[in-house]
Amino acid sequence: MGMSSTERLRAAVAALMQLTGDTQASLAAVLGVDQTQVSRRQSGTAAWSLDDCDAIAAHYGIDVLDLLAGPTRACEALSADRRRTVPGRRTAADAPKEARR
Repeated sequence: MGMSSTERLRAAVAALMQLTGDTQASLAAVLGVDQTQVSRRQSGTAAWSLDDCDAIAAHYGIDVLDLLAGPTRACEALSADRRRTVPGRRTAADAPKEARR
C-alpha cells in the first residue's frame, strides 16, 4: 500500500525544505507559528491544516495540488530559482553533453 495523504504531505514539505535550504524556523515564520509547531507537524504528532497547505504552497510558489501529490511532484513544480545551490555539487545538467548520451 502507498503512503497516506498525511505521509505524502510530510514528505513533500521535508523535500521542499531540503531542496531550498529552509529550516523549520523559517517555515514557522511563514506559517505564523513557532518552530516547535512545525516540528510536531513534521513528526506527525500534530496535523497540518488546509490553511497551512495553502501557505506552504504559496511560499514555495507551487500549486497546493502539487504539494499534496507528494515529494516528487512538489519538487518538480518548484522553480529553479528557489532551489539552493550547493558549492561543488554537480547535477546531470552540469555534465558535458557527450557524457549525458
